[in-house]
Amino acid sequence: MKQIAIVRFSPIEGPGTFADFVAAQGGETHLIAIDQGAPLPRDPEQYDGWCLMGGPMSVNDPLPWIEPLLVLLRRAIAVGVPVIGHCLGGQLLAKALGAKVTRNPTKEIGWGEVWVTDPTMGARWLGARERFVAFHWHGETFAIPEGATGWLASAHCARQAFAIGPHLALQCHVEMTEEMIHRWCADWAKEGVGASASVQTPEAIVAAIPDHLPQLTETAMRLYREWWRGVSDVRA
Repeated sequence: MKQIAIVRFSPIEGPGTFADFVAAQGGETHLIAIDQGAPLPRDPEQYDGWCLMGGPMSVNDPLPWIEPLLVLLRRAIAVGVPVIGHCLGGQLLAKALGAKVTRNPTKEIGWGEVWVTDPTMGARWLGARERFVAFHWHGETFAIPEGATGWLASAHCARQAFAIGPHLALQCHVEMTEEMIHRWCADWAKEGVGASASVQTPEAIVAAIPDHLPQLTETAMRLYREWWRGVSDVRA
């Protein structure tokens, strides 16, 4: 049975459909709740894969767990243990690989289309699909690390994903469940912004759930299946 570590940074930003996917593969998830002060293991090979979730903080904040986590991610990458990062998690993976994380030109909140910018990577991770409607909730963005390939973009953020070997970083959220969307929308006012071209109101976000969430979940499963191929190769 494959063992997957899930690193959580906020109690409302859990693994969502990623945990469902792992269970469907017969794997087992192990939650490391940074938001509750859980310690990080030193050996990344304790698990067959690492999944990093989102969070409201910045990877550039002076938080005591960031540098130890970056060290752990570098070790995982060095020994070939697959890592997948969602939003903040993707930014942490980028920083671990030496890339900068900076403020995005605008906050991006709500539903928004992303499209493939690198056909080879797109075919690997999404098959024939060239675009999909993703869920967004971020104000920062990563640069593409040396040796990695950026392969997704949106109208408001040019770097929505990169991949390097078995590792995948996503700026957008594909792991969403309806419950998570409602919970995040309850905190919408904390973002301190009004509705705009890149920021949707909670009412608009919730109203669009039936139109977009089923397809987003289908897309997430396709991405996760490709990532799982790397997991299957770990100590196979």
